[in-house]
Amino acid sequence: MDKILISPRSLTKDGHPSLNLLEEAGYKIVYATPGKQPSEEELLEKLPGCVGYLAGVEKITKKVLEAAKELKVISRNGTGVDNIDLEAAKQLNISIRRTEGANAKGVAELTIALMFDLVRNISFHDAKMKSKRWERKKGIELEGKVLGLVGCGQIGKEITLRVLGLGMKVLAYRRHPDRSFAPSERFSWVSFDELLEQSDIISLHRPAEPSGRPVVTEDVIKKMKKGIYIINTARASLLDESAALIALKDGHIAGIATDVFPKEPPEEFSLVKHERVIATPHLGGYTKESVDRATVGAVENLIDALK
Repeated sequence: MDKILISPRSLTKDGHPSLNLLEEAGYKIVYATPGKQPSEEELLEKLPGCVGYLAGVEKITKKVLEAAKELKVISRNGTGVDNIDLEAAKQLNISIRRTEGANAKGVAELTIALMFDLVRNISFHDAKMKSKRWERKKGIELEGKVLGLVGCGQIGKEITLRVLGLGMKVLAYRRHPDRSFAPSERFSWVSFDELLEQSDIISLHRPAEPSGRPVVTEDVIKKMKKGIYIINTARASLLDESAALIALKDGHIAGIATDVFPKEPPEEFSLVKHERVIATPHLGGYTKESVDRATVGAVENLIDALK
């Protein structure tokens, strides 16, 4: 019986009814460790012998792909594939499938929730109240503020449609902008430098650089307004943590919210522990609706590709 590896944490921990379709199609399901992102060692142990792989955000290296000699398709339960060695997959004739837009609404809504938390210090005030301390920080209102989207695909578009209703202005930067998306006079496609200079809040929604180099570096931060807020629900490598910590200390960055980390769970907590940083454990697409859309799409992609 042909085998399929299931590795996304939401599926190894909780399962999903649509996985039954794989068994009904005649495949044997192999699960990674429940609730944990698989290491290279675990993938080297479990992926060989599998013809299909329903993958999460774990690193999928050339070494892993070369060991999986029967593997025909990797189906992501999301859009990003920068965790996969795509050149190796191409050389080995392994098909890559994505579930475009499945997580977009969930990530968009979390981004907006983090934005509210940042500008009104909700997590800070909650922590103080729980420790029986009545302490207040003055916040800001979002109406009239400028949100800069670094990357504006499906997630950025979902965010735009929501925050326009808050009375915000949206600036978007993308290497290849979709000029057909023009939902309001308060939305503009701009250059990267224009976005940095004009935004009050910047949110990251683009793939990681193939080199792994940060996009938000010390020099980039210097071009931003003093008192900028930064949100990262995309990839941890986009933000230079050392530069961000320095800018938090000197007040150039007013606050950071991050849902992504270089290693998950994280091993380094310097950024997370800062009092003006909000950290969540990769919750962007972790909603019932997003998991349903992504899993159904990924399963359908697997079955289609293996046919």
